[in-house]
Amino acid sequence: MRTQSLFLKTGLLVIGLLSLVVQPAFAQIGGQPVAGVEIDANGVLGLKKYDPRLSKQLMQAALAKLDREIARASDSRKISLNRLEASIADRLAKGQPVTDDMKYLAGLTRIENVFYFPETKDIVLAGPAEGFAQDPAGRAVGVHSGRSIIELQDLIVALRAYPPGRGGVNVISVSIDPTKEGLAAMQQFLARLGAVSPNDDVRIANGLRQSLGLQNVSIRGISPETHFAQVLVEADYRMKLIGIGLEKPPVKIESYVSRANPKDVSRNAMERWYFTPNYECVRVSEDHLAMELVGDGVKLIGENERVTAEGGRVNNAAVNRASQAFVQQFTAKYAELAQKSPVYGQLRNLIDLSIASAYIQQQDFYSQAGWNMEVFLNEATYPVETHQVPKQVETAVNVVWKGSTLMTPIGGGVNIQAKQALSPGNIQKDDKGELAKARQAVRVDGLAAGQWWWD
Repeated sequence: MRTQSLFLKTGLLVIGLLSLVVQPAFAQIGGQPVAGVEIDANGVLGLKKYDPRLSKQLMQAALAKLDREIARASDSRKISLNRLEASIADRLAKGQPVTDDMKYLAGLTRIENVFYFPETKDIVLAGPAEGFAQDPAGRAVGVHSGRSIIELQDLIVALRAYPPGRGGVNVISVSIDPTKEGLAAMQQFLARLGAVSPNDDVRIANGLRQSLGLQNVSIRGISPETHFAQVLVEADYRMKLIGIGLEKPPVKIESYVSRANPKDVSRNAMERWYFTPNYECVRVSEDHLAMELVGDGVKLIGENERVTAEGGRVNNAAVNRASQAFVQQFTAKYAELAQKSPVYGQLRNLIDLSIASAYIQQQDFYSQAGWNMEVFLNEATYPVETHQVPKQVETAVNVVWKGSTLMTPIGGGVNIQAKQALSPGNIQKDDKGELAKARQAVRVDGLAAGQWWWD
């Protein structure tokens, strides 16, 4: 999604328009926190709210039902991908449903390692795990930490993006953009606005929202009918709502709007914010049989742009210091934010899944293991394209006065180039051999028939 901030000066008036999504007041609706989004039958994104008091009840009920071994927290739970698929194939052949521990990957909350074992031909993911439950918004979270749980449906989307015997996608991305017609209509509205005062807040906000109209969602590299795509869209637009002051984050992040000084913003400037991987996040053993994802894995970056009178957009080399400070703080606080707001934990997991899947393909573990991924690749056998497609969002406008200056921000994108993280310049060497030792410490040969996860 592209972030835009348009500044037009009329005397002491500066109107800053940061194009974004959905209705205002995201942080609190009717006194209850908003947890996520929902998509209507027309594909328009909207708000989803819940009573947080339900969380404790759901967690307690889930713990009572969970298998004791699954519910136990683990510092490093291992999952053999090919054994998991074989177990799912067996259940499907018998007409049995896929179990919750399969759907939620035995409670994995992060991927830390990818291992390959030539002796047993196992492709293994490893990372911390715990018991899980769905929160009132329908997200799978850990019952102890509240961290996002990695879902099988998202893993499958990532594996399909980097499948056996194919090149894989270059970019997985989401962009939410106003139309050219909407931007032109907005410029016309601003030109007609005339003198304004704080009493005109509602009129200005409504005029901007109506002139811009609905904004279009575009998704590349993966099916838009997936949970994976929905998470990318939600994380992006909620970040923009934080930036324009419409959602209060659970950690201290100063909004772009509170930082912005109209004097530092060039006429008709537009800000764009993108989530990307932190591409220097991969460490690899000398034999390439072990890979480790290091760090928080997510960066927020800014890119300047300006709007023409006709609604077109061109690059703007000027640096907006408020925008730069906002994206830097957001990145620095990302780990803390992901701990408290599950959608950002989900986004980080999707980036990790993409890089892990690209590594599996790059190292050709598929052919080495003789794994054709016949179930996971087949939408008819294991469907994951089952979600409503996010097609459009409504424009959100926040009106903020700074003395005699009026700023009306609106709200960017997610851009994942997983292969870039695996380029030679980004790979960190395992100089001390720690990764090789970690792989050697994993025991695979003693697994029972049908067993696909272990600690």
